[in-house]
Order: sequence, then C-alpha cells, then structure tokens
Amino acid sequence: MKGMKGMKNTSGTPDTPRGPGTSVATDTIDVLVVDDDFMVARVHRTFVERVEPFRVVGVANTGEQAAHAVDELHPDLVLLDLYLPDVFGLDVIPRLRTSGHDCDVMVISAAREADTVRGAVRHGVVDYLLKPFEFEDLRARLERYAVQRGRLLATVVHGQADVDRVLAGATVPASAAGTLPKGMSVETAELIERTLRTAEGTLSAAECATLAGISRVSARRYLEHFHTVGSADVTLRYGAAGRPERRYRFQR
Repeated sequence: MKGMKGMKNTSGTPDTPRGPGTSVATDTIDVLVVDDDFMVARVHRTFVERVEPFRVVGVANTGEQAAHAVDELHPDLVLLDLYLPDVFGLDVIPRLRTSGHDCDVMVISAAREADTVRGAVRHGVVDYLLKPFEFEDLRARLERYAVQRGRLLATVVHGQADVDRVLAGATVPASAAGTLPKGMSVETAELIERTLRTAEGTLSAAECATLAGISRVSARRYLEHFHTVGSADVTLRYGAAGRPERRYRFQR
C-alpha cells in the first residue's frame, strides 16, 4: 500500500479502493484488521479468511494507518485492537464517523476494564472479543455478524415487529455461555465450552474437569447447564455395575 507502512493486501495484486459507486459481490464482507503486533495481525487475518464470506482487504498497525486504510479500502467491518501505539483504539471510531464512513467495528483487545467496554458500547461496536481467544470464538462472532448484517440489508420496515426482529439479532449470544444462571461465570462457561468443542468424541464430567483444570463438580454443573439449554447432547455409558456414566458432546 503506497504511503502506508504496515499495510498489506491479501493477494499479489494491489488493493483496489472500493468507493460508493464500485460494484462488488454482495455476498462478500470486506474486513480491515487493525493490531499493533504484526504477528497477531497475521493470525487474525488467517482466522478471518477461514470464515465465509469474509475477505481481508488490508492490515493496519496504528490508528493513523487504520483511518487512511478505511478511506482507501472502504471495508464493511474493522477488527480493531485498542492498544495502538499512537492512539487509543476507540478514538479511531469518531474519526471514521466524522469522515463519513459507516463501516462496522468489532473490538478485539485484551482490555478488560468495565469503562472501556462501556465506551465501546457507546461507540456502537458490533461485538467485543477478549484476547487471547481461539479460532472458534472469532468464527462464532463473525458468523453472527454476517447474519445480522444480512438481516439489516434485507429488512423492509412495515411496523414495530420488523424493527424488533432486526434489533433482536444484536442480543443473540455468540456462544452457549451467553446467558448463565446465578453463580456461574462467563469465563468458566467459555472454558468448558471450548473444552467440549475441541474434544474428540464425548467427555464425562471428570474428563472435562481434568482437561479444563477445574473441579468435577463445577464441570458437571456447567455441562448440565449446556444440556439444559440445548447446546450439548448427553448419552449414557453403562458399565458392569453402578450408575451409568453421563457423557457430553457439544452440538455443532
């Protein structure tokens, strides 16, 4: 990318700026990845490109580069890190809006402060994913975003019911850990979910607890919750004696 150190495209040909009058495939969602660590940015780009219909059109390593990249590339979605070397990531969003860009923004950051999360919500981000994360975590959010975006683009509002259907998409949990009973933590639920998703075959509560590094009682409680909400299947394994063993598999 000319005049933009750190900017990269995803093919051997230069990135082509996409203005309002440029014709593009309607099923492709163009993404700009913004992260100060070029290795992390490379991983994020690889993750995104594994999810249809997303396409990475550029990578930026600073807030200034991000603003210029949006000017040139007109992405549909910006994956925005917050700890940038020149500005705090959220400060990039007002600059984009002032310049007339309506691209969506998904925060991907290690920033866990409640004020930061609230600030991101006030700036209208479509999602907020904490580092570190697995590919499945990002894929679930990208897929949810694609569905919501498609719903927004296709919606014709005849009344309140149409508005409610559109807004409802923004509150659908990205994972089984989205809504939890009192006393359960999102962090532990996501840990159990990842353990179950990546397992080969089924897991017992004891096996899941060992893999996740938590107590068997805690693992069983989360596994049963996932089963109750329909996110996990349960089968029974009968031994020579005693009660049958409950084994869990995450629904894919």
